[in-house]
Amino acid sequence: MNERTHRRPQAFRLDDPGVVLAEDGRPAPRGAVIVTPAPQLPETVEDIPLPAPPPKGSRWGTLFWTGLGGLVSMGVGLAVSKLIEDLFARADWLGYTGLAFAGAFILASLVILGREMFGLMRLRTLNKLREDATFAIEKDDRPRAEAVTRELIALAKTSPRLFRARTELAGHLGEIIDGADLVRLAERHLMAPLDAEATALVSSAAKRVSVVTAVSPRAAVDLFFVLITAVGLIRRLALLYGGRPGALGMFRLFRQVIAHLAVTGGMAAGDSLIQQVVGHGIAAKLSARLGEGVVNGLLTARLGLAAIEVTRPLPFAALPAPALSDVASGLLPQKVKDEEAKARE
Repeated sequence: MNERTHRRPQAFRLDDPGVVLAEDGRPAPRGAVIVTPAPQLPETVEDIPLPAPPPKGSRWGTLFWTGLGGLVSMGVGLAVSKLIEDLFARADWLGYTGLAFAGAFILASLVILGREMFGLMRLRTLNKLREDATFAIEKDDRPRAEAVTRELIALAKTSPRLFRARTELAGHLGEIIDGADLVRLAERHLMAPLDAEATALVSSAAKRVSVVTAVSPRAAVDLFFVLITAVGLIRRLALLYGGRPGALGMFRLFRQVIAHLAVTGGMAAGDSLIQQVVGHGIAAKLSARLGEGVVNGLLTARLGLAAIEVTRPLPFAALPAPALSDVASGLLPQKVKDEEAKARE
């Protein structure tokens, strides 16, 4: 049986000539103490190199859509030009009428394009505000927090309901020292009334979907109504929080909401209210159509909560995020709620 040898703890001074570092590369004399330094860790997390972010899009895809859009635009332009020439060949007044219609079309197209670009820029501004606010809270960055607060006050000038809130917040800008506290103060003043109205909008849409899908005779009508309600709900929430989405903005916003749902766990199978409906057998006590209406209302409510988090210009830091039970608690009949309460007891 082999005997294990244990080295006793020793005390020595670093300036002792008998102490040799392993990194020196020189041979150690007999009896010397060899010290192997521990690897030096970065002082902060910021010193750790981060991986490069993935590319946002394919260059070939961008080139494809650019070329296709250019060809379609040139084709439409040539067709309109040939039409006006043919009108002038028939009669001068027809040619001038065609020119007037073409001018009206171009003017309306430019205005619509400008509105779409403004809507996309506004959505990008809201996303940038949310990112800057999150950074200011994590790093306690006072200058960035003040810049976020001032931009929020500027955005709130178009909302009469926030007149008193933005006036009080503007008076406290020079009194708050910490950046995180300033962002939280702005959230309490500006976001609290908007969050209450957004919660009411989501709750109303969920109840409306639940009732309509419960009495609708066909699944196609249910699908169409749920889609229209979801798009309208996302647009109203974006307008409430300061966004001005057009058609392209709505497409981008809807894609962000779906992506947010995918990241946060799909349709929230772990939410307590859905577990009450599915896991505790409440749906079995309801009729088939009423059960479908309840589930559709719950899914609409979950979509609305995701839309609130996407369109809100500030993260939920000082105020609690609305839960599914806050917006969908009225979907279940009172009799079923009483039975569920008795079953829990």
